[in-house]
Amino acid sequence: MAKLKLGPISDDKPVKVTLELPARLHRDLSRYAEILGHESGQALADPLRLIVPMLERFIATDRGFARAKQERKI
Repeated sequence: MAKLKLGPISDDKPVKVTLELPARLHRDLSRYAEILGHESGQALADPLRLIVPMLERFIATDRGFARAKQERKI
């Protein structure tokens, strides 16, 4: 079984986002949602719900961003 960086997606208030994704990225998101749903026992029908947690995880683990954020802290 794959070790994914995202865990189960919490059921939060819906947020409307409009953006265009390359077809390849959308296919990868769909596949990721399928694998995540299988591993967590949840059905993730909408792969676009992964975007926010992925961005949050990316930002939270970006050491350069954390350093820059601390340096600019007023």
